[in-house]
Amino acid sequence: MPGQTHIVILGAGPGGYVAAIRAAQLGARVTVVENQALGGVCLNWGCIPSKALLAVVELGEKAKKAAEMGLQLGGAVSYDLARMVARKNKVVGGLVKGIATLLKTWRIDHLDGTGTLLDERTVYVVKRDGGEAKVQADAVVLATGSSWPNLPLFPIDGGQIITSKEALDLTAIPSSLLIIGGGVEGCEFASLYSGLGTQVTMVELMPRILPLEDEEIASFMDRELKKQGVTIQTGTTVDRLERQSGPVKVILKDGTTIEAEKLLVSVGRGFNSSGIGLEKVGIQVGKRGEILVNDRLETNVPGVYAIGDVVGKAMLAHVASAQGKVAVGNIMGHSRAIAYDVVPAGIFTLPEIGRVGLTEQQARERSATLGRKPDTDVKVGRFRYMGLGRAQGAGETTGLFKIIADAKSGAILGVHIVGSHAADLVHEAALAMQLGATASAVADMIHAHPTLAEGMMEAAEDVEGMAIHLARQRTS
Repeated sequence: MPGQTHIVILGAGPGGYVAAIRAAQLGARVTVVENQALGGVCLNWGCIPSKALLAVVELGEKAKKAAEMGLQLGGAVSYDLARMVARKNKVVGGLVKGIATLLKTWRIDHLDGTGTLLDERTVYVVKRDGGEAKVQADAVVLATGSSWPNLPLFPIDGGQIITSKEALDLTAIPSSLLIIGGGVEGCEFASLYSGLGTQVTMVELMPRILPLEDEEIASFMDRELKKQGVTIQTGTTVDRLERQSGPVKVILKDGTTIEAEKLLVSVGRGFNSSGIGLEKVGIQVGKRGEILVNDRLETNVPGVYAIGDVVGKAMLAHVASAQGKVAVGNIMGHSRAIAYDVVPAGIFTLPEIGRVGLTEQQARERSATLGRKPDTDVKVGRFRYMGLGRAQGAGETTGLFKIIADAKSGAILGVHIVGSHAADLVHEAALAMQLGATASAVADMIHAHPTLAEGMMEAAEDVEGMAIHLARQRTS
């Protein structure tokens, strides 16, 4: 169509393909360049495949409790990892085809290859079939994502030493697994493989696992993982690694020796910002290699935008999607900006974690920097799953709701949930925060009974010490 804005997007992960569809909805002509599978890391080697495997382990844990709940099942619970992986691949394949269909129905051109910038309006594409193309654009969106780090201490070989990508495609359950890194990914894989019966050891440099999460929630998960048989070593790291024909052997800084059949490297990701022509165009990058953007997702070069992991903000699939909508909205003349103060997130351990906003520690530190009294200006409400009739009936009593609020205004500063369906439940809190609802407003909203969501209401009531189903603390 003459005069139609042409947007070229490098990358078709959760940022790129969502940006492409939204741009087409807004009337743009769109070309997407992707050199791997549609859906990017999240769909193919991250979010979706790991949850597909964890769902089986979660089902197995329920089956183990069946007898005490009155359900008779024959034999012990066992896992066929090869069949689990085959099912996972089927789920992923179906979703990838779904994205391809969406692109087709919105008449979005998909170039299967690697794109680089020749200038701020020209993208050079080397196709996987050997062909080449030059694409002229009115605007470019860089959505090239992130990748697994290349650490000299841990030479990835796909056999003994693996990344999450290989860990999702193992067809035989390893007898032992050493996980380097106790962050989100490390804890999810610890839950997965300990559930399968693997002896898991996790090593974390920081004083605790999940160092970016609320300390109380992290401590809760530390206890739960240990109950599942996971050995956790914190405050230390690997000094050296010894390759052997059998198990891999590492010696920690504190002298501890650990041997394991597999070693999973889970210590962050690197930005895919090199090799895409940023230098030719003069696009600025940060010290870590992230592409620098403003709140409109614009780079320093007019007409070139960047979204997703490569900009180094909140490295989450749903944030990349939100950024994609904002970026193409701006290209198409709709003034948009993105804020990161209300971003819900889920950690799919067993039990899972949902969180949004500040941790308790962050809230108290912020209060102190404002010259206020953090001990009195921040209030915390808590309620355990044990007190919920729905949790008791379902046999899911392990969990905690935690609400952090401003004592003066009642504003909700952060919510952290650990327990069954936590990643779903936290969205009530996110919406409340987005709309500026106070803790008392959440407490006053009538919640259906019996539901797990009642835990949000009770925790909100507990902010003022008024939770109905929470036993009164004795003062003497």
